[in-house]
Amino acid sequence: MKIHVVNPNTSTAMTEAIGRAASAIAGPGVQVRTTCPSMGPASIESHYDEALSVPGLLSEIASSEADGHVIACFGDPGLEAARELVDGPVIGIAEAAMRTAALVGRGFSVVTTLDRTRGRAWDLAHRYGMAGFCRGVSACDVPVLEVEAAVDAVVAACRAAVAADGSDVVVLGCAGMTSQRAEIERRVGVPVVDGVQAAVLQVESLVRMGLRTSAAGEFAAPPPKPYSGLLEAFAVPALRNGHRSAGYSAAENR
Repeated sequence: MKIHVVNPNTSTAMTEAIGRAASAIAGPGVQVRTTCPSMGPASIESHYDEALSVPGLLSEIASSEADGHVIACFGDPGLEAARELVDGPVIGIAEAAMRTAALVGRGFSVVTTLDRTRGRAWDLAHRYGMAGFCRGVSACDVPVLEVEAAVDAVVAACRAAVAADGSDVVVLGCAGMTSQRAEIERRVGVPVVDGVQAAVLQVESLVRMGLRTSAAGEFAAPPPKPYSGLLEAFAVPALRNGHRSAGYSAAENR
């Protein structure tokens, strides 16, 4: 089995850290490949960053021959579009983390990076039907590319969130926190869920069960049509044998 983990920002250092965590949790016989796009923002800390990360993310996913894919950014950018492009399951780390947290406690707190990203986490909690489990969303106010080295600040934010929210689980709200999970759990004293590892295992489970994204409705392949200007290379070709194409012209022209 091959699982492809995509960090939607262009930081190779963060991608390598995500890859180590993803590979460490994968089951026997599972090959994990972790990539990041060559175009896009250095980190994703705004709606603007998120929107402009999606073309590079989709190019990475469309050019992959993996059995399933993980989007390693807590905003789950491009998730629905990615599900239209490939047959295998695509899981975002925010959805994976929230659903996992709901299995091990009565309520969870999300601890994210910058305060301005808190609204996005709440939006996703509502979208995924997890708002009833989410007791609160807090920020450690550390930028994404600095958060891996700021474990004390993340621990302090997690402790404060658990106390203020009355939660019994913490969800890490950034893929850059993945290497800190065990230490945060030890120091905070409640289960701590990292979405990168949760998503890898969920993709692995779906592939083992033979489940793939349904093409019966809105996740069917997007209709072929020309694109113009800077997005001309992202035009979707005609379907092959009635199934979603394994790739598209953006990948072929990289």
